[in-house]
Amino acid sequence: MKALKIATFNINGLRARLPNLLQWLERERPDIACLQELKAADGQFPAADFEAIGYGTLHHGQPSWNGVAILARDAQPLESRRGLPGDDSDTQSRYLEAAVHGVLVGCLYLPNGNPQPGPKFDYKLAWFERLIQHAQALQASDHPVVLAGDYNVVPTDFDIYNPKSWLKDALLQPESRDAYQRLLAQGWTDAVRHLYPDEQVFTFWDYFRQHWPRNCGLRIDHLLLNPALAPYLKNAGVDAWVRNEEHASDHAPVWIELGTRKRR
Repeated sequence: MKALKIATFNINGLRARLPNLLQWLERERPDIACLQELKAADGQFPAADFEAIGYGTLHHGQPSWNGVAILARDAQPLESRRGLPGDDSDTQSRYLEAAVHGVLVGCLYLPNGNPQPGPKFDYKLAWFERLIQHAQALQASDHPVVLAGDYNVVPTDFDIYNPKSWLKDALLQPESRDAYQRLLAQGWTDAVRHLYPDEQVFTFWDYFRQHWPRNCGLRIDHLLLNPALAPYLKNAGVDAWVRNEEHASDHAPVWIELGTRKRR
């Protein structure tokens, strides 16, 4: 296992925030970056801009909505899956899987599910079940695997500044939280919570009611590690400075660092 920095970042509109994204990549230099909510068709993906700063790319986009990508520094991701199995009628671009730098990377953008109850929440839960089913084999793999992305789930009340005003939101519903816990129960390690069990860590601050200046955030962007990868986890954090930039996404990048040797 070689030392790696892996990050996930919901960019909330690739074309609108490309300068922000390039600035972050050049400053923080993750070896692997998983992007969500591209909101751009594949033909609009600016691969040349990433190549110019040393990143190979793999993308699964669609016009105006959704979209995921995997970037790799000084490497080209090798695609292993595009879209989750289990529903051939699902045309939303929300899952991309690739081998890169010796790790199998699943980049995901789980459905938001609002408003709930309703068809969008039903789709969220159905998509989650497909993820859980697909993740079972990945969890059990002898190969190191990370599932990184915007899960659109606040796992517990500790992962939000104040749950009271979000009680009806799909991100906090018991069904959403139960699905996330069932995913973890397969044997995945929630990297940030594992390293910081007693610290409130936020990854998302919406644009309303001065939530960013007041640090009224949520933790919904997660990196889950299978048992083959978890022992190499050394560090994790959030690049909150990105959220403070002009024209920022409402998410900040979340990252982990992996060491060359297993923890004792």
